[in-house]
Amino acid sequence: MPDPNDALRCKWDQRHAENEALPHAARVLRENRHLLPTRGDALDLACGLGGNSLLLAEAGMRVTAWDLSPVAIERLRGQADQSIRAEVRDVIAAPPLPDSFDVIVVSYFLHRPLLPALVDALRPGGLLFYETFGPRIVGIGPENPAFRLRRNELPGLLAGLTLCYYREDADAGDLSVGFRDRSMLVARK
Repeated sequence: MPDPNDALRCKWDQRHAENEALPHAARVLRENRHLLPTRGDALDLACGLGGNSLLLAEAGMRVTAWDLSPVAIERLRGQADQSIRAEVRDVIAAPPLPDSFDVIVVSYFLHRPLLPALVDALRPGGLLFYETFGPRIVGIGPENPAFRLRRNELPGLLAGLTLCYYREDADAGDLSVGFRDRSMLVARK
């Protein structure tokens, strides 16, 4: 019987193989880097090419990077030093263990049933940096609403955490400028 993740893995392998751009960290992490602890264990969940991992390692964190795509993991391993442990992992089938990380970063991956496990995986005082597609579609991202947050949904899904930062421009003000199609959150356990 074929693995149900084979098609998904192939899709992401192809995207990562074709992407020649250098990886970059998610905006939520770049703009809130000052909130990171000076050391500790970080998880870059669904890491892709590892832009978040590289920033976390540069900030002094010991990084675990997980992605379903072997192509993405191999490309990250080619750029990473020993402070980044990159692994192929289906995070839905094998979520992180409780009290495992001081920082978890998730960008452009949304699986709502996984969120309680992410909260549990944070150590006391740990931070979750989350950025994904919000309710307003402005030319990029999935059209499937299952992969987009509803308006102000993310803080509610993470109600057990203390909100440090949240941004969702959606349809307020001048629609030609701003951060329209994404939501960003930083929260502490």
